[in-house]
Amino acid sequence: MFKKKWVSLLACLACVGTVFFADGDVAFAKKNQPEKIIYIPHDNRPVSDRQTADTIRQLGYDVEVPPAEILGSRRNNGDPDKLWRWLEDQVGVKKNAERKNNIKAVVISADSMVYGSLVASRKHEIPTNVLQERVNRFADFHKLHPELKTYVFSSIMRTSRNAEASGDMEPSYYKNYGSDIFRYTALTDKADMNGINGLTEREKKEKEFLASLIPNNVMKDWMGRREKNFSVNKAMINMTKLNNFTYYALGRDDNAPYSQTHMEGRHLSKYGSNDLSLSFRKFQNLAGVDEVGLLLLTRAVNDMHPNKNPMVYVKYNMGAGGMTVPAYSDEKIDDTVRAHIACAGGWYVNSPEKADLVLLVNTRFDGTTGEADKYENDGKPSMITRNFADMVEKSVKAGYPVGVADISYANGSDNALMNELKKRNLLMKLKSYAGWNTPTNSEGFALAQGMLARNMTEEAKNKLLLTRYLDDWAYQANVRQSIKRQLGWFKGKGLYSDLGTKQSDAQYSTNSWLRLFARENLPPLPELGNIKSNYIWNRMFECDITFEKSRY
Repeated sequence: MFKKKWVSLLACLACVGTVFFADGDVAFAKKNQPEKIIYIPHDNRPVSDRQTADTIRQLGYDVEVPPAEILGSRRNNGDPDKLWRWLEDQVGVKKNAERKNNIKAVVISADSMVYGSLVASRKHEIPTNVLQERVNRFADFHKLHPELKTYVFSSIMRTSRNAEASGDMEPSYYKNYGSDIFRYTALTDKADMNGINGLTEREKKEKEFLASLIPNNVMKDWMGRREKNFSVNKAMINMTKLNNFTYYALGRDDNAPYSQTHMEGRHLSKYGSNDLSLSFRKFQNLAGVDEVGLLLLTRAVNDMHPNKNPMVYVKYNMGAGGMTVPAYSDEKIDDTVRAHIACAGGWYVNSPEKADLVLLVNTRFDGTTGEADKYENDGKPSMITRNFADMVEKSVKAGYPVGVADISYANGSDNALMNELKKRNLLMKLKSYAGWNTPTNSEGFALAQGMLARNMTEEAKNKLLLTRYLDDWAYQANVRQSIKRQLGWFKGKGLYSDLGTKQSDAQYSTNSWLRLFARENLPPLPELGNIKSNYIWNRMFECDITFEKSRY
């Protein structure tokens, strides 16, 4: 009798079109009309746009993203006015209340809505009054939709070390004066933190020399745009105090412990947290930017289930571990991890037994960060690598849900670690993995996807893992170096160089290399039947990699 009732109940659930799925103790519903989240990224790069949205889609949510043509790209600054109209079209449907009520959250990049995109924020010539009008539209949006949970993120402009590090995404004068500007602002920040006596006599003279070396018009342009950015971010903090946002995250783009970005971040953090007394559950100033969209989407999902906030246990590789200050960041990685956990709506715990995610962070013994495209990333495991692989293996065998943040290298995976995980048959036993671009980017993705994995099917979780393995390990750490060597016409050019009319040739070669890499290194899963690449920004630095099951 009990069995018949149970079968009948399942049949009823099927009839109303609801399927529940979960790896852990939380179940999210996937319905005929799934709950909707609106997401406006800061540009249309795969990691900012599709890969971030796809993570939430794996939970059964309908994630609406603006058309690519109105988002910012490498050469297109984006269109704030069209983005605002698109947003109102999505949530301001007065004659269709059912559609509006199905929208559970909105996650918005203020950089897109104010400047057009993250890149545009660094190069724009927008008058102050226009910027202020666009900022005010956030308050207008809240008045129209006070019941809608709204999560907003923006960036403090980065301070790239030099022209090469800027990736051709700064004003043209950065090619000549980028390293000088970086050093000058580093000394300015040091003096601001420690007083004028905080600089040695040699540093004082160096600062004076750099001030005379950098043309006045260059510093006026660079600092003038930063002053606008500072004012916009301060206005956004004020709006947070007025409860126009559910939560506001201010990300510090690529920077260093002493830099203009670090200095502005300190002042804005003090303004929000001390002067306005905003709680960390309402406002945070975070290291990193490209990962923040996914962290906020994760928070939006977790806020829908307030009694099931994920608990995260964190453990680092031997050596410097959590004290590591990784490349492109201005703080210890442990500070970043703890801040990101709070940003994503989770809680830090001190025991793996209590955790919904055990996040293992692969750091170097000496606390430095390498670059994945260098010859040292040769795949040969050291004692440090084996120690970390042992940590992963023991945690998986203990039954813990394990995510790996691979940050020993920037801009690609640690080949030695990945070879160890492959050899030990651990690749598909993880809940999450990331090793792309900056260390904070990688840590943020591994954390967010790992937090959400407990509510995904095994197939959905594996799809996200395969995306990272193909992008971070296959492409970034290996394939793009092979492509550069193979394509004679590309010699002497960098990863940020324009591919021009050779884009299709590069994609053809990339497809071949990716498929070969997958056959040799990844499990023979049907999902990898058809791997394709697309250089969406017409350069080799990032690549949009997609895959689907073979038809045969």
